[in-house]
Amino acid sequence: MYTESSLETQLKEAVQLSGAIWAAMADRVGGEWLLRAAYHLSKSAQTELMNLLARPSLDAWLCGSLSGGNVRSTSLPTNSRLGTERCYSFPVSGGSQTLLVGADDLPSEAQRLWKLTASLFNGNSVGDQRPFLPDLESSLAFDLPLAVEKILTAFVQSVACQGAWLALRRGESLDIQAEWNDPKAKGVSLLIDSNPILRRVNRTLSRVSIQRGQPNWDNLPFGALKPGTKMWICLPLVVGQRMIGVIAMWRQKEFEAGELGQLQELALRAASSIEVVVTFSETTTHLRRLGMLNDFVLTVSSAQNLDQIARRVFGLLFRAFNTELISLYLRSSDGRILRDYHMLEGKLAVISVSLAGHLVQPYLKNGLTVRVSDSIAEEYKSVHPNARSALIVPMKYRGSVIGILVVENPRPEAFSQYDEHLMMVISSHLAGLIEYSRLREEAEGRARSLSLIHEVIPQVISQTNKAAVAQITADLLAQYFKYELATILLLDSEGEYSIQGMGGTQARLVKENLGGENFILEDGVTGRVARTGESMLVNDTSTNDQYRPVKGWDAGSEICVAIKDGDSILGIIDVESRNPNGFTHNDLIALESLAGILASVITSANQYQWLQETIRQLKITEKELVTRMEAQRSAENRLIQAAKLAAVGEMAAGIAHELNNPLTTVTGFSELLLEDATPDSEHREEMEMILREARRASDVVRRLLDFSRHGEPVRTSADLNEIVKDVIALSRHLITTGGVQLTVSLMQDLPWVSIDRNQMKQVLLNLIHNALQAMLEGGRLEIRTGVDKRESREWVTMSVQDSGHGIPPEDRDRIFEPFFTTKGDRGGTGLGLSVTYGIVTDHGGTIEVLSEINQGSTFTVWLPL
Repeated sequence: MYTESSLETQLKEAVQLSGAIWAAMADRVGGEWLLRAAYHLSKSAQTELMNLLARPSLDAWLCGSLSGGNVRSTSLPTNSRLGTERCYSFPVSGGSQTLLVGADDLPSEAQRLWKLTASLFNGNSVGDQRPFLPDLESSLAFDLPLAVEKILTAFVQSVACQGAWLALRRGESLDIQAEWNDPKAKGVSLLIDSNPILRRVNRTLSRVSIQRGQPNWDNLPFGALKPGTKMWICLPLVVGQRMIGVIAMWRQKEFEAGELGQLQELALRAASSIEVVVTFSETTTHLRRLGMLNDFVLTVSSAQNLDQIARRVFGLLFRAFNTELISLYLRSSDGRILRDYHMLEGKLAVISVSLAGHLVQPYLKNGLTVRVSDSIAEEYKSVHPNARSALIVPMKYRGSVIGILVVENPRPEAFSQYDEHLMMVISSHLAGLIEYSRLREEAEGRARSLSLIHEVIPQVISQTNKAAVAQITADLLAQYFKYELATILLLDSEGEYSIQGMGGTQARLVKENLGGENFILEDGVTGRVARTGESMLVNDTSTNDQYRPVKGWDAGSEICVAIKDGDSILGIIDVESRNPNGFTHNDLIALESLAGILASVITSANQYQWLQETIRQLKITEKELVTRMEAQRSAENRLIQAAKLAAVGEMAAGIAHELNNPLTTVTGFSELLLEDATPDSEHREEMEMILREARRASDVVRRLLDFSRHGEPVRTSADLNEIVKDVIALSRHLITTGGVQLTVSLMQDLPWVSIDRNQMKQVLLNLIHNALQAMLEGGRLEIRTGVDKRESREWVTMSVQDSGHGIPPEDRDRIFEPFFTTKGDRGGTGLGLSVTYGIVTDHGGTIEVLSEINQGSTFTVWLPL
């Protein structure tokens, strides 16, 4: 027996004598090639050689070299680390080994040297002396795959062939456990009754040989047959009267009688060895599964949460059944959600899905254990793709089904009745552990939820601003649950959703990336919740087609719940985590509870804001009413003033007629007497005084008559600026002699108004006369014209402003009354402003006065356009 060092020494000597570049000893074990020894090959070069040997084409080339016992060579890829153009194969007879030699060209003398070297490694050939019964002191009996690989190698080395496989019986199927030059065959399961050739071998327990062109050639169960293949044989492995497996072989030519006899003898001897190995394997499996129960007690029972329980259970089941097609389904406490634990790419994945319409819903309902031998024949809808057999075991706690444990296998009839009983025992213990852990997690989650709710209520219950309520809640959600993003959107009066609160470490980034875009997308998770009002829990956004990421932020999991008041949707709460499976069903329940509280607070805030808006509208209405009442009172005052003026006018007209005739007589006789009197008459001064006072009295009477006379005014469109200029020309002498500084500001292109020119001159003369009377010591007088807007109407204004002593506040409401005067002994009649008021109102206008003591007064006439 050669050691690794002796192999390398032999390879070194052979390389130096033959002129080769490198050499290696390769051994085919379990369908793969392994390097037993190598000379002049670096680690990277050995890795590249191993990758080349793993190629199906090169594997078939080497298998052909071994089965035929022929020297072969093939070209190597250019620029490879092997450093040679060709690789030569020198098979070692009596085994599954070959010498690989690298050289650009190997002469015939060198090839004979390498053949001699390969013969030195030749062990015992397969014959009468080859022990097919495994050495129970070695590990072969405990390694079923290696044992069947060795047995198949013995068949192939005994009789050259293109390819071969060995299948062991399991129930009513044959599982291919080893292959030779047919890599795709390993792991394939063949149903005996579905193939006529296998049925015949099972029934007759004898060899079947089929040549190309015969009727059953198209029914060959499996084999990578090449166009040149002409012969296919199937040898049963029989113990007593029971077939425990078959060996299939094929090649380009017919098997000779001696070869068939040799193969038949090998099959008889190999069957007992395989029976021992299978028995050891099944016993080992049984002991391993018993050990699994012990591991279950020790490891699973000590798990702290549901995820740990599921992860440990999956590990135990994988070791027991050698399959990753395992799923655990737990029903939520409200019966709506199904929590799905399964393996995904070697990692435990957890998602929450709706129970309605799920594949396991019937098994949860009937609570029966189901063992599926062949999913195709039994029309079983598998949980995992490509599953052919399954065990579905309900988990019951106190008579209620709380979940389902599903173990599937890609091979048919992968599970026995013993496996079914084992799973029932496991599920029974598992149900209690899961229920206890779930109750504990729910209690912890509800305690955390209550803490959040107790924190939220005091801070939002007194708030009347919805935005403040939303922001406080979003911040507390991010703080308590460590969410990266918590968003609260509320519905406005126009039926549009807007972000009212956003918290979490990603809040600023999301706000910046959103810009003016809408957070709610109709075809996304938020859109569905906003539309239907149904909560959604997405544990893995990468597998959910409704998730829509925000620009610059990709969540791993998401919860979205609606804020509802009865059937009305007020808004939504959306929380997101960077990690998949970041939420539990307890988180969903907590958010739904919080949404109920927010609905009450937001409804109260809406009612408060509606009340505030009503109060604001009432205040506006009150102001409008006050304004209208003041306007009405002003109008009534003007009517009263007009009525007073009308009454005074009628009275003045009667008094004027009564006084006018005597005054005319006095004036006439006074003028006659003055004409007759000499300049030095002693009564001339008295007569002149009589005439002067009579004329003054006549002037008062004339004013009374003007005040009382309501003749038809002669109104025409006139330029108010021209009237101002005419009146100033008449009054300039009085203004100048009174020491008054005059300022005139007339608006250019002043619109014309319909007025009586003479009456309007009288108005302006009266106002200027009153202003001069208020400035006996001199002062400033300013006359302005312009256009102003009041009550949606345009007016032409004319104002007279003086810097006199002003009008006392108690007199301002009476200045337009007839005979009211503040001039005292300066001779005022109290009719000037009354006449002015009458003229202006008769024109449909108004006159206003602003006055401050010792600051002056401003009279403004408003005439409508």
